[in-house]
Amino acid sequence: MAAKKALSSFPKSLLDEVEKWGGRKQIGVSLRYMTKFGSQPTSRNLLFSAQFLHKELPIRIARRTLELQSLPFGLSLKPAVLKVRDWYLESFHDIRSFPEVKDSSDEVGFTKMINMIKVRHNNVVPMMALGVQQLKNDINPKAQKLDEIHQFLDRFYMSRIGIRMLIGQHVALHDPNSNPDYVGCIHTKLSPMDVARNASEDARAICLREYGSAPDVNIYGDQCFTFPYVPTHLHHMVFELVKNSLRAVQERFMDSDNVAPPVRIIVADGLEDVTIKISDEGGGIPRSGLPKIFSYLYSTARNPLDNSLDLAAIDRVTMAGYGCGLPISRLYARYFGGDLQMISMEGYGTDAYLHLSRLGDSEEPLP
Repeated sequence: MAAKKALSSFPKSLLDEVEKWGGRKQIGVSLRYMTKFGSQPTSRNLLFSAQFLHKELPIRIARRTLELQSLPFGLSLKPAVLKVRDWYLESFHDIRSFPEVKDSSDEVGFTKMINMIKVRHNNVVPMMALGVQQLKNDINPKAQKLDEIHQFLDRFYMSRIGIRMLIGQHVALHDPNSNPDYVGCIHTKLSPMDVARNASEDARAICLREYGSAPDVNIYGDQCFTFPYVPTHLHHMVFELVKNSLRAVQERFMDSDNVAPPVRIIVADGLEDVTIKISDEGGGIPRSGLPKIFSYLYSTARNPLDNSLDLAAIDRVTMAGYGCGLPISRLYARYFGGDLQMISMEGYGTDAYLHLSRLGDSEEPLP
């Protein structure tokens, strides 16, 4: 009732159109195709890309909008989720209101518009995390079977990764001063060692800020090895994993006379996969707790947003994050055909195995 009432601020014709577009078929693309197509960002190719996005983005946005309106356990009615749903409806309206893209002038205007949409959705993850927190305050997650919520959030966040990748790639192809090793936002000669080093430094900086000290991070691998990948995706995944490891080690050895052991990162380049192993001696996770680590509803940390809709509170990254760092990192890995696995020894530590496909021919998993 409340969700329907809130929808009254949008014209019925828009809601009917969302229903229609949400039933259309999505078209997935692969990393290899994005790289090949984007390697020649001619006016003709940019026009073709814009025309594709003009048709594809409304389908993906409409599908998620429809789901946001019909979630179980009253999640659709939480203020934070209603706010996210409104962002999606506004973005759908913006794209559908933009005339057909026929020439370069249209394409430039369309590119500016979809970049504004990308910015509008910057805070979707913490806002949805707040919605989940609001739901947890109302129900007992242990007493309810919440698989449906987990499955929705996996679909929702995977779709978001895809939408932002498509928009980001199209926008980046317009950069006249781009690095010659980049095709849009894809680095064709990305060094996983460099990314691991930068992500570790960022994670250690947060650990130092929150605890006053931070364990060392030792990185092993071939410094000369490179492969094509999206640096922001890889940075996000490694940062989250190292942050978790640093937090576990720091809290285990905080009151100990022993020196905190380092977190170890090993980068291996295989024929099919690049695998990054992140190992810590942070005490591990009980075997009974392992299935919960990829849950959006299971976190030992308090959501930094608490129950406030104040977006200014989002900017400060904490060691705890929003309770969805691991499941979203796994989605980033799976987006281009990889995966994330965790193996733990309770009483000792945890190993995270981040598998990244070198082949680049895996199409987006479209939820």
